Amino acid sequence: MSFSQAATILAKQLRELQRENAVEGISVGLIDDSNIFEWQVIISGPSDTDYEGGIFKAILKFPHDFPLNPPKMKFISEMYHPNIYPDGDVCISILHAPGDDPMHYETADERWRPVHGVQSVLLSVVSMLNEPNTESPANIEAAKLSRENMGEFKKRVRRTVRRSLESL
Repeated sequence: MSFSQAATILAKQLRELQRENAVEGISVGLIDDSNIFEWQVIISGPSDTDYEGGIFKAILKFPHDFPLNPPKMKFISEMYHPNIYPDGDVCISILHAPGDDPMHYETADERWRPVHGVQSVLLSVVSMLNEPNTESPANIEAAKLSRENMGEFKKRVRRTVRRSLESL
C-alpha cells in the first residue's frame, strides 16, 4: 500500500463519514487540511450511558500503510473508562495490529483487518462506551471501581462528562 493509495482511501472515507455514512453522535474532520492522516473526532456521549451529555474530543492518527494497519485513537478530552488508558489512548481489539494475539486474549477476527474502515472503528468506540470490557482493561483503576463500587464509578464518569463540557 503506497502513501498516495492510503491518502486516497482516507479522503474517500472522510467524505463518506461527513455525508451519507455518518455515525450518529460523531463528527469527524481534519486537524490540518494538508494532513489526511490526522483527524479530529468529536463524540457526543451516547444516550442511556454514563457518558450521556458529554462532548469528547479525540484524535485518529493513521499509518501511511492504511488500511493494512489500524489507526491509533487518543482522547484529548479527559476520559474515565476501563478501556481508555489514563493518557487517553483507546484500547479496543479493532485497533490492535492484524493477526494472532501473542497473549491469546483476542482472536485474529477481533483485531484489525484491512476490510475494516474508519466507520467500524467509530462504531466500536461507541459500543465500548456503552459496554466497557473490564476483563481486559487499559485503566485498571476504572475497571476495578466499576466492578466493586458502581456508584463511585458513575460519580467519576459524571465528573468527566462535566469537565468535557467545561473545556468546550
